[in-house]
Amino acid sequence: MTVAPSLLVEGLAFAYPDGHQALFGVDLTVAQGDRVAVLGPNGAGKTTLVLHLNGILTGGRGTVQVAGLPVVKANLQEIRRRVGIVFQDPDDQLFMPSVREDVAFGPANLGIRGPELDERVAEALAQVGMAEYADRPPHHLSYGQRRRVAVATVLAMRPEILVLDEPSSNLDPASRRELADILLSLPITVLMVTHDLPYALQLCPRSVILDGGVIVADGSTYDLLCDETTMAAHRLELPFGFNPRSVAAPAG
Repeated sequence: MTVAPSLLVEGLAFAYPDGHQALFGVDLTVAQGDRVAVLGPNGAGKTTLVLHLNGILTGGRGTVQVAGLPVVKANLQEIRRRVGIVFQDPDDQLFMPSVREDVAFGPANLGIRGPELDERVAEALAQVGMAEYADRPPHHLSYGQRRRVAVATVLAMRPEILVLDEPSSNLDPASRRELADILLSLPITVLMVTHDLPYALQLCPRSVILDGGVIVADGSTYDLLCDETTMAAHRLELPFGFNPRSVAAPAG
């Protein structure tokens, strides 16, 4: 029996109402359990692509499937369970009086109650190392802790694919490392949109470069970051002093 990929995007093109064409025909396949970074300069279409994955944006050409299920209006409730998006600012996702209530919010909306809901909350908080903070107000947590709780709110839905938008932004080095350890431990498909090229190398064996609304490169993160011609052509710059050749490529 063939297992459907976690994500299958074919010919995805999209223009905003003002006429700006953001995507010109994106093809992307992500197998179950893969960790893939989406790289590219500002304005490349990365956010537009992400917003199509759970039907926040629709109406363009082409198709998107999650675990074989088409992203169409009739399937949106199930799609939004399967595709968990963690936005760049955790405060966009945390709005309840306590951490526990924030993490319970999504599953409760699916009608899950009682012991099963409690189990989901406990499991998700344990996965991100935040179990002891369940009764804290989110606004009392550090930024890095709030980012981890935001990840837990998505994990509580038990998604097929975890999509992260700039997960390392505004994190101090310790929080950045802690989040990396969490993401590497998750037995789940991960799609990570990031400008943080060392983070992409640490977490994602594969990367795609999106530029001008199309995928212009798809391969090993290590190989892409070492390809100076491709990097320069798409305005991707490594941090000063960072040499990917001095870092072991991530395991698949």
